[in-house]
Amino acid sequence: MPELSRCHTPVFGPIPGRLVFLGATPAPKVIQSIDIGISRSSFLFAPTPHHTRSPTRSTSPMELTIQTRGGRPSKRFPLTVSLSSKQPTVGELKRQIEKQTKLGFHRQRLTTLDKKLPLDDEDKKVVDFGVNDGDKLEIKDLGPQMSWSAVFMSEYAGPLFIHPIFYFGSKLIYRQDFVHSRMQKIALALVVGHYVKRELETIFVHRFSSATMPLFNLFKNCGHYWGLSGLLLAPPLYGPWNGAQALKGTIRDTDKWIYAWVALWAFGELSNLSTHITLRNLRPAGTKTRAIPRGYGFGLVSCPNYFFETIAWVAFTGLTLDYAAAFFSVVAVVQMYVWAVKKHRRYRKEFGKDYPRGRKAMFPFLA
Repeated sequence: MPELSRCHTPVFGPIPGRLVFLGATPAPKVIQSIDIGISRSSFLFAPTPHHTRSPTRSTSPMELTIQTRGGRPSKRFPLTVSLSSKQPTVGELKRQIEKQTKLGFHRQRLTTLDKKLPLDDEDKKVVDFGVNDGDKLEIKDLGPQMSWSAVFMSEYAGPLFIHPIFYFGSKLIYRQDFVHSRMQKIALALVVGHYVKRELETIFVHRFSSATMPLFNLFKNCGHYWGLSGLLLAPPLYGPWNGAQALKGTIRDTDKWIYAWVALWAFGELSNLSTHITLRNLRPAGTKTRAIPRGYGFGLVSCPNYFFETIAWVAFTGLTLDYAAAFFSVVAVVQMYVWAVKKHRRYRKEFGKDYPRGRKAMFPFLA
């Protein structure tokens, strides 16, 4: 290697990865270089002259602005969400919002800004709802959530505990020593059987269109079942006024009366189970697919499960001839009818002309 001139400083040439030394003598010299395996851009002593950085550009295929209703600013919103896919799903959008704001996935309710159309299917793409790059969406915090199955299990547990307490603890509760009548024994069996069936259906049969519901619904639903079906129904039903001595010689103590109502109750419960299985089979596991329900019970009404449950509670009321049972049955039937009307309207809106026109909501030929 030639010596470096004492009066000259080594000059780093333009060849990447090489140090180039220029000879010190004025005569032309052959340029020699030493390969040191380092790129020019990483060598700190020789920055490239006139280097300029290109402006940063967004590489996100889709950007959406998320704002609260009315566009009112908050700590979290408005928010710009950058999505890596050109056609992201609603679920991907919600997960990104959760990542940026810590607002839970199931607490988010997204709607379009113009038509107020809810983005209610996490598996669909946002473009399926008419949402395009640069659009704005409204978000609502639904509050703390709880799974449907957990709510159902909790609300049905109330009567399962309350009725046995009043039946087996009757001597302490009513402060009388009496023998329970056949009607009371069978009534307890029917109540327990009904709610055990409900619990098992929740575990093995029902498939829910939504993963969660607002936590507030837990208290509302438990108030209905623990309060009306439990604390309202049980105390008068298992008292001494319905005991063996009190009912002796009355119609509620005869075989025909008891067996007729039990048979009707069993018909209602088994038919209700059959319709629940039909509804389950309409929706493959892990999907939100909806189809027109057909088969046993669905020929005349949209919600035969509610109709058959009405039959079961009418049978229970007939068996007991108890005012509390009658009151609970009326409340339950009214509530089921409200649900049936909503589902009936949704079916007709979703399936249009394909939906059978002769069907009623809950009661055959009536409503």
